[in-house]
Amino acid sequence: MKLPRRTFLHLAAGAAALPAVSRIAWAQAYPSRPVHLLEGFGAGAAPDIIARLIGQALSERLGQSFVVENRAGASSNIAAEAVVRAAPDGYTLFLITSANAVNATMLKLNFDLIHDLAPVASISRAPFVMEVHPSVPANTVAEFIAYAKANPGKINMASAGIGNTTHVCGELFKMMASVDLFHVPYRGAQVYPALLAGEAQVYFGPLLSAIGYVRAGNLRALAVTTTTRSPVLPDIPALSETLPGYEASAWWGIVAPKNTPAEIIKTLNTQVNASLADANFQARLANLGATVLAGSPADFGKLIADETEKWGKVIRSANIKAE
Repeated sequence: MKLPRRTFLHLAAGAAALPAVSRIAWAQAYPSRPVHLLEGFGAGAAPDIIARLIGQALSERLGQSFVVENRAGASSNIAAEAVVRAAPDGYTLFLITSANAVNATMLKLNFDLIHDLAPVASISRAPFVMEVHPSVPANTVAEFIAYAKANPGKINMASAGIGNTTHVCGELFKMMASVDLFHVPYRGAQVYPALLAGEAQVYFGPLLSAIGYVRAGNLRALAVTTTTRSPVLPDIPALSETLPGYEASAWWGIVAPKNTPAEIIKTLNTQVNASLADANFQARLANLGATVLAGSPADFGKLIADETEKWGKVIRSANIKAE
């Protein structure tokens, strides 16, 4: 049967619209099965804890399981690449961290962090703590800078590995304070024994790891690295109070494969932000020394891009090379 031209064009237009209509309907039904949230640092690490907190909250709000998968390795790039290669359907997500912004310059990746992943929602951030061995004759950041300038290259700055966030935090401090500290990388678990023994004198460590030693008087906290003081250590100044513009923090959020439908991203962002507004959720983050970091997907995308650019400049300026 030969169709009139007008009828044929009308039917063709309707057929072309079907994928868009079904795509919207599919997105509106999301999620209709379990969602997998990958994190790349392993069970018990801060990203794993954050992933499980938000996974539980989203499961309760959306009525489907959000299953956390630990895919540790290559500073979380194994998990990140798995999500980059996943179908953009909202059922495979990645718990991105500040380490990924460092990795983008530090390591040779098989994907582009900015262009191959879609920002969904930021979750939280936490400061690092500038902490020193009690033998260091400095009670403030200004006193430490003066001491470091009087002893160039003689103060050991510990890190949890070359290119680790604890390393680049220290390199940013060195650049902004114009001091010469000798970098000593350790395997993660070896840092605090070295600090406590006085082998290293200064460390920019995660707040959750630092707080016990600081409160016990084993180490002295000079500053936190966020732009404002931490409610967990309210008497410790922010480093920016001495070095205006200094900011470094650990942060966590959710991203999805690029081309994930906007409707799905909007649903997830709305529910993450609703979870962050819950007092119980905030209290659980506070136990990790973290505070909520709510915002739109665009806000989170800007944070990822800004952090990638910032740490890229530090890595290039300090000529940091991967091991």
